[in-house]
Amino acid sequence: MLDRWTMPKTQGPLKPLVTLLQRAQVRPDHVTLAGFAIGMLALPLLAIQAYGWALLAIVLNRVADGLDGALARRLDIASDAGGFLDIGLDFVFYASVVLGFALADSEQNALPAALLLFAFIGTGTSFLAFAIMAARHDLERPRFQRKAFYYLHGLTEGTETVLALIAFCLWPGHFPTLAVVFAGACLLTTATRLWGGYHTLKAISSQSSPNP
Repeated sequence: MLDRWTMPKTQGPLKPLVTLLQRAQVRPDHVTLAGFAIGMLALPLLAIQAYGWALLAIVLNRVADGLDGALARRLDIASDAGGFLDIGLDFVFYASVVLGFALADSEQNALPAALLLFAFIGTGTSFLAFAIMAARHDLERPRFQRKAFYYLHGLTEGTETVLALIAFCLWPGHFPTLAVVFAGACLLTTATRLWGGYHTLKAISSQSSPNP
């Protein structure tokens, strides 16, 4: 929901870092992989309840997530392969953070974490399944032209997910409540994406069908 406003605002602050990476001849995929490795450190850090360090790993991962795409565009080498790697590793990273909280306090957090992972499956599959169909029908991306795939809107997008992960780290004692609330928002997102995606594709199919 917030990505349409936050994404454009992050491009300016990233420009100096992109310039440094360009001068160092760093490739976008290297940034993606390095950011993923740093982000995955959050899993063991959360498991030992080192929430401050885990938060740092999460923030650095998200910075790298913005840098790889910006660098690819600066070098004019944006590709489907890079976009696929980026989004695939993002979903693994998000799930790893939730798993980290389950390990930190399995008695209190395991069930809410399982519910949130269940909800993540819904948001992720509805998001990516529509992107496949959108590419097949050459649908435009009016608000996210810089993305490597069709960005289907929803109540919980990248910005909301990052804010949720940060909130989990800042208030770990409230993880069960925060996780259940965010899971509910994710399930609502899944429902609206399925409804909207289905009717959008159905309308396209009707328009492309020959008249009897």
